[in-house]
Amino acid sequence: MSQSLAWLLLIISGIADVAWALATKKSAGFTEPLWAAVSFVLLVIFIALLTKVLTVLPLGTAYAVWTGIGAVGSLIAGIALFGESTDAVRLTFAAVTILGVVGLKVSS
Repeated sequence: MSQSLAWLLLIISGIADVAWALATKKSAGFTEPLWAAVSFVLLVIFIALLTKVLTVLPLGTAYAVWTGIGAVGSLIAGIALFGESTDAVRLTFAAVTILGVVGLKVSS
């Protein structure tokens, strides 16, 4: 697998992680069977992709980027879909997370 494909799959895995978090929230503690099943499928997808990516990309960088996508993506989804807080402190730390992820990508 090329590095370019690995980075693309890492991004897709990060997006699947965000979708997994949303499905897990919608599962209401896994009491909603459909959402629980969707959550499980998304979990398998993002782990499979991440596992494949880690054969090519450096562990620390790949995991940090993947975590950043999941964290910031989930924060944005929470704001957009569930009306979660947009206070300055949360947004500042999201920006710091993005800066760290970009820095790791650029330096790798």
